[in-house]
Amino acid sequence: MAKQVRVVRMSVEQPLWRALSGYRVLTMLYAIGLFASAYDEFDRPGIAIAFYVVLFVWTLATLPRVQSAVACTKRFLAVDLAIALTGIVLTPLAADDHHISGGGPTLPSIWTAGSVLAYAIKGGWRWAAFASTPVAAANLIERGSPARDTVHNVVLVWVASIAIGYVVEVARASERTLARALEIEATTRERERLARDIHDGVLQVLAMVQRRGAVLGGEAGELGRMAGEQEIALRTLVSGALVPVSRVSLDAAEGAVVRAVEVEVDEADDDGPVDLRALLAPYAAAKVSFAEPGAPVPLPAPAAKELAAAVGAALDNVRRHAGEDARAWILIEDEPREVVVTVRDDGPGIPEGRLAQAEGEGRLGVALSIRGRLRDLGGSAELVSIPGQGTEVELKVPKARGKAGTR
Repeated sequence: MAKQVRVVRMSVEQPLWRALSGYRVLTMLYAIGLFASAYDEFDRPGIAIAFYVVLFVWTLATLPRVQSAVACTKRFLAVDLAIALTGIVLTPLAADDHHISGGGPTLPSIWTAGSVLAYAIKGGWRWAAFASTPVAAANLIERGSPARDTVHNVVLVWVASIAIGYVVEVARASERTLARALEIEATTRERERLARDIHDGVLQVLAMVQRRGAVLGGEAGELGRMAGEQEIALRTLVSGALVPVSRVSLDAAEGAVVRAVEVEVDEADDDGPVDLRALLAPYAAAKVSFAEPGAPVPLPAPAAKELAAAVGAALDNVRRHAGEDARAWILIEDEPREVVVTVRDDGPGIPEGRLAQAEGEGRLGVALSIRGRLRDLGGSAELVSIPGQGTEVELKVPKARGKAGTR
């Protein structure tokens, strides 16, 4: 269930669309001016005039289409490129041989580059390469032979459009990174504000109840112990960013739009990743310390729940066998290929051969609750215990198996 939604909008891409709009208008007027200045070189000026009427109307009528990535649809791009290609192919029919052999401009002239640039801004360098190819072919057909100036112009359009498309892709990636950074910064400031408010109120009251309960003893002492556990749990919750945050980039037309949604862990939802920190944080208590990475540790929900259950089983063993005064530590390590959770205690340790004896007696807590769970996940559980120095359980879950699914 979504609790809070914050949206950050910014765009370095939008100026490119505005520049493209101006470029299309100016190059349309430039193409018409070239035709007027070289009118005598056209055997069939009526064809050229008809084309320029279509080009004039189309350029002005479609200005709203080149205002954003959303408005610039695939259908518009296809028609726009078709008009440019038609103008190139019509040039030999309208102009005389002297115009063609002398390297005169095509009917759309450099307006054609606007069509290719629209592809580049819309879809990146791959779209730019796709649009440049038919333009190159049309120019070679119009000239009749691969003359030096024609090849030069074709290569120039090809390289420039692909470069611009690549720059657009880099700009979009930078926007998304910046948006995430701003979102994290805003979340951190809000968490610090909440931590100050809670520290000035609730945490101080809990700490006072703990101290007074320890002095009074009896039932008041038990109440003080519970207050101390709740104080530690609340401090961990406030300082540890334990609510998983989902970030999604939306609406490329207006630049990077990142929606940060705080969600509750749904026990019935077995799809998608779960932040392992959120499942292990409740184990933190007065005698159980919890250490976590600063970033989320995502695992598929079934794998994360099984790993959390194994940690719970390890802590149960600490309480059952190490005594009430034993302390425990939980450490999460997010490795490149696996997630490692270590549970360590300072109890008396396990005598040598005791685990094998317990399995022989049918007491399979470690064998089933811990090792069995990790084995089903494709991971492992290693237990190291030295008498008099405590016990350490190291739980490993591979990320590759976690991506593929569950048990």
